[in-house]
Amino acid sequence: MEMISLEKELKENSYPGRGIIIGRSADGTKAVTAYFIMGRSVNSRNRVFVEDGEEIRTQAFDPSKLSDPSLIIYAPVRVLGNKTIVTNGDQTDTIYEGMDRQMTFEQSLRSREFEPDAPNYTPRISGIMHVEGGKYSYALSILKSNNGDPSACNRFTFAYENCVAGEGHFIHTYKCDGDPLPSFEGEPKLVAIPDDMEEFAQMLWTSLNEDNKVSLFVRYIDIASGKYESKIINKNQ
Repeated sequence: MEMISLEKELKENSYPGRGIIIGRSADGTKAVTAYFIMGRSVNSRNRVFVEDGEEIRTQAFDPSKLSDPSLIIYAPVRVLGNKTIVTNGDQTDTIYEGMDRQMTFEQSLRSREFEPDAPNYTPRISGIMHVEGGKYSYALSILKSNNGDPSACNRFTFAYENCVAGEGHFIHTYKCDGDPLPSFEGEPKLVAIPDDMEEFAQMLWTSLNEDNKVSLFVRYIDIASGKYESKIINKNQ
């Protein structure tokens, strides 16, 4: 698979929706993830990311403008031991609870499907990072309608072992802007992962469409020690 420019990819797509990037830093020492959200409606744009210990939650920036919390208020990042879960919805909790009962990432998601937001049927995208004993692997999942038909759910899981330094994968909810919004197609895209977290976060944030971007989260986890550093950028201040 050819590596694409993540900066170019984001700058040329006004509405990829919500996106997850997982990979390994160029020097090989860090497990890296990033998650961003975008919005077109007042309800979707009225959000911020907040830290909750080692986990991340969304909350309304202006509670008086919150019209429907069902699909926008959730924990996009949860941590279960040496596993970090990143998703675009409340399936974060489904994965956490399933894996806590010794189910696999894929098995945990069997009870879920795409979001019930007709006519878009937004895909549920999820990622899992496993850092243990100096080793690192990750997986990405997408649950989507069958080409816009909600009577069938198509399930795809992509697993990456012995992750290569400097490489990562990018998956997002929408192929592009539209009405209805077309779902992401194909495999997660191969992208470069730099060593510098601040540099990576700024590149992502400045590349996202100015009108539609809402919040960004980036985390670098030291593979040897498990210690991490995180950064959040919210458009609403």
